[in-house]
Amino acid sequence: MMSGAEVQPLPDGVQRVAQVLSAKGHPHVPVMLDDAARTAQQAADALGIALGQIAKSIIFRRKPDEVAVLVITSGDRRVDEKKVQALVCVQGQKLGRADAEFVKTSTGFSIGGVSPVGHANVPVTLIDRDLLRFNEIWAAAGHPHGVFRLHPDDLARLTGAPVVDVALQVALP
Repeated sequence: MMSGAEVQPLPDGVQRVAQVLSAKGHPHVPVMLDDAARTAQQAADALGIALGQIAKSIIFRRKPDEVAVLVITSGDRRVDEKKVQALVCVQGQKLGRADAEFVKTSTGFSIGGVSPVGHANVPVTLIDRDLLRFNEIWAAAGHPHGVFRLHPDDLARLTGAPVVDVALQVALP
């Protein structure tokens, strides 16, 4: 007889993230939240933490080669596209916004669940230094309900990405 609390398998994206975290020896596994955390604010509210402790993943499209550029920044910061473009584009290349289809195709994740790891195609990745303000942060784990805990230094180890200044100088309200 079933109790109604049967164990559900993790969504594919979360399984992919969990495999990467395990393979890289990360001590924390993804957890599934009761409610979706499609925005940094929703995730912070669900976890009972400061907005800045959410490591939000922003995807841009580098033109003309159509490469995905992942910027991981603090939930209370906005990304300065000009700074990102200067770091990842050669002269003449432009950086553009990524629509939902591009994000899903290039990363394997839907907007609201883009993880720093486990991408379908490895993106060009940058980590904003403002995340280093915290001892503990949380990132999406491949699904709008999935998150995992980490230390900001873990991002560089897990992604191989440089820590750079790509945030606007004005914090979000």
